[in-house]
Amino acid sequence: MKRFYGFCLSATLFASAVMAQNIQNNPGSNHGNKFEQLGTILPTPNEQRTASGAPGVKYWQQRADYDIKCELDENTQTLKGSETITYYNNSPDPLTYIWIQLDENQHSNLKNAGYQSATKMPKGATDKQLENFALTTANNGFGFNILKITDAQGKNLKYTINKTMMRIETPVLKSGDKFVFSIDWNYKIVDRIAKGGRGGYEYFPNDGNYLFTMAQWYPRLCVYSDFQGWQNHQFTGRGEFALTFGDFKVQMTVPADHLVGSTGECQNYSQVLTPTQLSRFNMAKTAKAPVEIVTLAEAKAAEAKKSTAKKTWVFHAKDVRDFAWTSSRKYIWDAMNQKVANKDVLCMSFYGKEAYNLYSRYSTRVVAHSIKTYSDFTIPYPYPVAQSIEAANGMEYPMICFNYGRTNEDGTYSETVKNGMIGVVIHEVGHNFFPMIINSDERQWSWMDEGLNTFTQFLTESSWDDKFPSKRGPAYAIVPYMSLPKDQLEPIMSNSENIVQFGPNAYAKPATGLNILRETIMGRELFDYAFKEYSRRWAFKHPMPADFFRTMEDASGEDLDWFWRGWFYSTDACDISLDEVKYAKADFVKPAKTKIEKPTVDKPLLTDDDISKQRNREDKRIKFYTDQDLEARDFYWKYARGLVQVDSSKVKTKEIKLPFEQFTNEEKAKYSNKHFYELNFSNKGGLVMPIIVEFTFKDGSKIVDRIPAQIWRLNELKTAKFYVLDKEVAAIKVDPFRETADINENNNTWGAVEATSSKFQLFKAAQAATGRGQSEGVNPMQFEVKKRK
Repeated sequence: MKRFYGFCLSATLFASAVMAQNIQNNPGSNHGNKFEQLGTILPTPNEQRTASGAPGVKYWQQRADYDIKCELDENTQTLKGSETITYYNNSPDPLTYIWIQLDENQHSNLKNAGYQSATKMPKGATDKQLENFALTTANNGFGFNILKITDAQGKNLKYTINKTMMRIETPVLKSGDKFVFSIDWNYKIVDRIAKGGRGGYEYFPNDGNYLFTMAQWYPRLCVYSDFQGWQNHQFTGRGEFALTFGDFKVQMTVPADHLVGSTGECQNYSQVLTPTQLSRFNMAKTAKAPVEIVTLAEAKAAEAKKSTAKKTWVFHAKDVRDFAWTSSRKYIWDAMNQKVANKDVLCMSFYGKEAYNLYSRYSTRVVAHSIKTYSDFTIPYPYPVAQSIEAANGMEYPMICFNYGRTNEDGTYSETVKNGMIGVVIHEVGHNFFPMIINSDERQWSWMDEGLNTFTQFLTESSWDDKFPSKRGPAYAIVPYMSLPKDQLEPIMSNSENIVQFGPNAYAKPATGLNILRETIMGRELFDYAFKEYSRRWAFKHPMPADFFRTMEDASGEDLDWFWRGWFYSTDACDISLDEVKYAKADFVKPAKTKIEKPTVDKPLLTDDDISKQRNREDKRIKFYTDQDLEARDFYWKYARGLVQVDSSKVKTKEIKLPFEQFTNEEKAKYSNKHFYELNFSNKGGLVMPIIVEFTFKDGSKIVDRIPAQIWRLNELKTAKFYVLDKEVAAIKVDPFRETADINENNNTWGAVEATSSKFQLFKAAQAATGRGQSEGVNPMQFEVKKRK
């Protein structure tokens, strides 16, 4: 319950009530901890990474170029390949071995990382899903088969496979050396729908066709960096990838009637497309609306007649950290042009008939909108192509991503499916920026790609449709997660593999934090400049969390260590309570006397202003708990509905001694019509945040005061603010726009108690104040009128 006060003012109210302490960052102190600089929590700046968050004068990173030839066998669902890798040691360190990622070993029951989590008996499962739970030592046949590894002269290289990682022993690679070696391999492609994972195939029994999404499909270099050395943490299926930039030349041999979408640009469309398809493709390169290069009718015809011949598609990609592709005869293919910074980007989509009514209308347009909007907030999209592939999942790679969004059999779809499809296309296309270009270590810090990308996704959705129902980004949407018990939470700054609530922690909470920074703490202008500067500094490089934190502060002039500490390093929540409201009018008294005052009785605190509560009451399908379990109806449930009465005659009066002071007529005229309020707040959630206060005056007008978070710096538990207002206040609300993720809105309002005739005593000298009379609000439960039987 909020409390209403009438009181006397002394000049001591204008002085700090809490003195600064000499000991800072002291767990026993009630202040200083949450506003302490991060200090040694962040790595020490050096010549590779500066204190400003920028790459240093001696920043370096490795490089790996790939020349790959592979062949897809649709009948046996296998892929075989041979790759030549040119590795550049740009580090100052001599290397005697290199590490390779073998991500396909995730699907092997013998060669996977071996990480396990608790499992329980499902309520139901398909026979293929049950195979994942079978206890067996027999080889299931999945994972890489490494056939040979040789150097440029054909000499065999010694290698060791440790689960999903492979170490290749090399001659000493000095700083500046390059090393050329080759790997021959094959593997059995998994049924992605039954087994899960990012790469694999989907089989369509109705038409007997396959759709292949080839991801993590080749042995890939691990990152060797200045901050970690080799990033060779095992791949468990969750924490994604740390990868090295390079150029790719890839040749894929597939069934002749398949279409291939891929990272990079195709070098031989004139050999693999029909003249009609090639003509449409050339039209699409300048089109302002999607042009179908392969039509629905043509895709259906291809499904019905399968070719036994083969074709080889050739793609090149420059300055990418990875390479993925897709192949199927089921595809419709459309494309259009999008200008980004006066450069042409070809936006394309591949999708089966199952998604036609959604993807033909939205997919390529959403791709175009996404790269344009992300470019506005980060850096101009640097690649020539951006693609969306409908594959019943969501995953990202340079210039290509896999998404979901199929219609019903009759071609109709729900609004939920439509919005979900638009959201996932934006999200996965957006990953081109985070982490494909701004190349963070996903294996360690999922939030640096998922969180930053989800935030920019929110901005992109907002500009797609002002009614778009974004689920991640708005502050109020994170409240259920922030309200969980502490033992169900981890800080954002946690390793990917150790997070229980992965979606909220890696996606939603960092995205929400950035939105709060932009809208509430920094303002859009400062935030957007700093965010673009981070993107510019670390494009095509390997940033770490400290680089992001430092750049955001360096480029904006804002000390944000308190925010990183609270939002990223802790599990504290925002719960700012408006505990007390003191109100008075100026009373220019002459003689000292004693005043008798009766405290008022609190009225019920109503929350009818919350739109969700209004809609809940209007929705007849919702069954409220207190309507089903009458034992849940306590005194306050009845009191709020006027079902119990309070005997206010039992409230005791209180004597207040009033001091004396004389004022001039001019001074009385200045203050006699002012309204004085003191608002007292407490930090119940532990997270220091700005306090946004909305005053609603009795004439219906409103005003908002935005108090920076630094008001908590001398006392992290309690704070207050005094106001001199020209009009009388009818109601006060904290966080009126739900922008700080406050987990308890029930303690955010005041206004149920009307102002009484309590007077505000104004003095010219501090020594004149001899006492403060406080008239506290009364707990109405104490004075319930008992009904006579």
